[in-house]
Amino acid sequence: MTTDRDFLRWPVHTARLTIRPARASDLEATWRFRRIPEVGQWLTRLPTDLAAYADQFLDTERLAKTLVLERDGEVVGDLMLAVLDPWAQHEVRDRAGGTLAELGWVIAPDHAGRGYATEAARELLRICFEDLGVRRVTAQCLADNLASRRLMERLGMRLEDHAVRDSLHRSGTWADSLRFAILEDEWRAAGA
Repeated sequence: MTTDRDFLRWPVHTARLTIRPARASDLEATWRFRRIPEVGQWLTRLPTDLAAYADQFLDTERLAKTLVLERDGEVVGDLMLAVLDPWAQHEVRDRAGGTLAELGWVIAPDHAGRGYATEAARELLRICFEDLGVRRVTAQCLADNLASRRLMERLGMRLEDHAVRDSLHRSGTWADSLRFAILEDEWRAAGA
C-alpha cells in the first residue's frame, strides 16, 4: 500500500475527463469558479480577491492534496484527495497509517449537471481503493448542499453522521452537517 499520490501515474483519464495534480498555474482557472457566490456558499473559505485566494491555493499542504479536473483541456473543477491516519490504539497505530481517505469536489457551475462530479468521484474511489490501498473513504458536506449529498448517495456512500446545527455558516446561521463513508469491501461488492 502506498499513501503517497505522487507514486501514481498522472494524469488519470476517465471516459470524458482528465484528473491530474494541481499546479500553481491552475490558480486563475480555479479562481474563476470558486469566487462565484453559488459555489462559495459551500466552501470552507471564501477569499474576497485573487491575492487572498492565491495565499490559500498555493499553500504547500493544500496544493499537495488538490487535483484538477479537465474536460478537453479546460479546467472544469477541482478535487481534494487527502490520505489520513485514522484513530488507532497505540500498539497497532503503525497498521492503521494511511488507511483512510477524505474526498471533496467543486465543479464550475457552467459544467454542473453533466455528471462530471460523479465520474470524477468514482475514479477517485477507484484510485483510493485500488491504487492507494485505503480501506475507508469519507466525504462531508453541509446538509443543505443537496448536490454534494446526492453525489455521495450515487457513489454508494452511507450516511454515517447527521450532526444537528453543529457548523457555523458564514451567513451567521448554525447548519447541519453530514458525513458519508464507504469501505473498500462495500465498494467492491457494489461492483466498483
